[in-house]
Amino acid sequence: MTTFDLSISPQLLRERVPLVQCITNTVVQQFSANVLLAAGASPAMLDHEADAAQFARIADGILVNLGTATSHQLLGADAVTAAAAQAGTPWVLDPVSYGAVDFRTQHIARLARSGPACIRGNASEIAALAGHGAGGRGIESTDEVDAVLDAAVQLAQQTGAIVAVSGARDAIVHLAPDQGRVRIARVGDGSPLMPLVVGTGCSLGALTAAYLGAGGDDPFASVAAAHAHFAAAGAQAARVSQGPGSFAVAFVDALHAVTAQQIAAVDVTAHDHEGVLA
Repeated sequence: MTTFDLSISPQLLRERVPLVQCITNTVVQQFSANVLLAAGASPAMLDHEADAAQFARIADGILVNLGTATSHQLLGADAVTAAAAQAGTPWVLDPVSYGAVDFRTQHIARLARSGPACIRGNASEIAALAGHGAGGRGIESTDEVDAVLDAAVQLAQQTGAIVAVSGARDAIVHLAPDQGRVRIARVGDGSPLMPLVVGTGCSLGALTAAYLGAGGDDPFASVAAAHAHFAAAGAQAARVSQGPGSFAVAFVDALHAVTAQQIAAVDVTAHDHEGVLA
C-alpha cells in the first residue's frame, strides 16, 4: 500500500503561490486563470513564441494544452518545453483531442516525448497516446478509466511522466524511480456536473502544474492532491448548485474555500501495482 498525506501539498500551494504559465485552450483561458487564483496559485497566460520561452524560465510550473491551438501556441509550446527542460521546470501536457486529426496528433506525440512531468487527459486520449485506440470523440472520452489502466502504465513507462486519467474515479499512475515499481492512486468524489462545465478538465491540468510547481518531496502525491482538491471542491459545489451554470460559480468559490483537511479527506486509495515493469 502506498500512503501519503494529501494535506501537505495544499498547504505548500497556498504558502508558495506558484506562478503557472498556461499555453491553453482559448475557450477556457479565463476559467483556468480563475481556478488557479481561487486555489491559491498565480496564473500567467503567455503563449506567444516571441516571449513564452523567456517567461518559462521564471515560471514555477507550466501547462501545455493545445485544445484550440493557434500557430503561435504551437510554436510557443515547442519553445516553452525546451526552456523547461533547461530550467528543470515541471510541465503538464494535456493531450486534448489526441487522435482526432493528424497534425494535432503528431505534434502532441512529439511533446509527450519531450519530458513532461505529468500527462493528464481523459481515458480515450491516454489510451491513444499510449498506442491503443484511436482517441475519443472530440474532447469527449469514449473509454472508461478502468479499461485503459494498462495503457496508462505503458505510457508512464514510455515517457517517464506521471499519467493522470480523468473519469468518474480518476487514476494516477507513476513509475517509481526505485525498482521500476508502479504506483496507482484512485481519486473519487467530485460531481457529475463537472463534465458539463467547459474548462474543468483543462483547468485541472493547470492546477496540476501549480501543485507540481509548488514543490514537495513526492510529485506523485502532488498530482494526487491536485485531483483531490478538484474533487473536494466539486462535491462541495454540487451541494449548493441547481445545474451546470450555478455549479461553475460555486466550484470556483469552493476551490478557494476548501481546506487542506477537507482535501485530505477525499476518497483516495493508493497502492503499488502488482509486478515490475520490463
